[in-house]
Amino acid sequence: MTVPPLVAPTGPLSDRERERTARHAVLAGLGDAGQRRLAAARVAVVGAGGLGSPVILALAAAGVGTITVIDDDEVEYANLQRQVIHRVDDVGSPKVASAVRAAAALSPETRIETRRERLDADNASRLLAGSDLVIDGTDTFETRTVVAAACAALGLPLVWGVIQEFHAQVTVFWTAPPDGVPAIGLDDLYPAGSADDLPTCAEVGVLGSLCMTVGGMLATEAIKLITGVGEPLLGRLLVVDALTGTQHEVPLRAASSAALTAPVPPPPPGPRRTAAPEIDLEQLRAQQSAGAVVLDVREPHETATGVLPGSVLLPLGELLAAPDRVDADRVVVVCAHGIRARRAADVLRGRGVAASVLAGGLARWQS
Repeated sequence: MTVPPLVAPTGPLSDRERERTARHAVLAGLGDAGQRRLAAARVAVVGAGGLGSPVILALAAAGVGTITVIDDDEVEYANLQRQVIHRVDDVGSPKVASAVRAAAALSPETRIETRRERLDADNASRLLAGSDLVIDGTDTFETRTVVAAACAALGLPLVWGVIQEFHAQVTVFWTAPPDGVPAIGLDDLYPAGSADDLPTCAEVGVLGSLCMTVGGMLATEAIKLITGVGEPLLGRLLVVDALTGTQHEVPLRAASSAALTAPVPPPPPGPRRTAAPEIDLEQLRAQQSAGAVVLDVREPHETATGVLPGSVLLPLGELLAAPDRVDADRVVVVCAHGIRARRAADVLRGRGVAASVLAGGLARWQS
């Protein structure tokens, strides 16, 4: 479904900017007018991390006039695997500072407005007001819910993506679209409370290259909305599986109008919860004394800091690749927070092993 251009074009581009964006000028349907719409646009990017980084690069390279970057974090060394606007020399510095440097190096006429604040329900409307659209690159559903609510209150389109492990989802929410375009919000995909307690990328990992792929998709959706080119992902959820190299769409409709037979949307990307029972530390010790194997699926750099006595060490990736390496009838699986342990237990239970999980992982039981 096409929509009218979101932004009116600005005046003539400078000679230098026209030269820089010459390959856009010859794109059918975009051309000079579309490029001037991009130059007039104001886009808010929430989060300068794994998704926000490639989004900022792509928007600046495209010639978006003003990009507001909202992030209160500092760069950590572990960010560099996927957050491509940051450099080793940026470690310890504000992420928004990296955004200014990276954008200026690509597009001198793009203005970066930084907001070094943690977006929450109290400040979201203030931080997003004045934007033409918002791109959500945050990494918790709590924050995504706040961003979506603020966009709904302000009537702004929200380009939305979520990524975890090797999987991603991309769509566009807009609760106040042009006439004839169905209104779709985050609650139509994930009703309140349905996506609670999701693991973080620190717990289950994320493929760095997929962040760039999905960030490019988010930027493309923004460009389509701004210029009126193509069909944005309104009413459509794009589901990406990097392991199989496949993508498919799931139709979205407003919950109030959806038929009872409408397709159920896929769960948030990442590991699905399993039926493995959860036990506490006292129960773990009792089962171990009765002959159960305690299987620690953390990585070597994690187990180097300490393990439960008598544990068998087998990183999750190695277990998934060769589950037959676990030669036991009863297993209690442990990891840092319980997420990887549930995945391992699910695989083992599928092979007939009586597997349980230490509830909350070792982090909950550390004294």
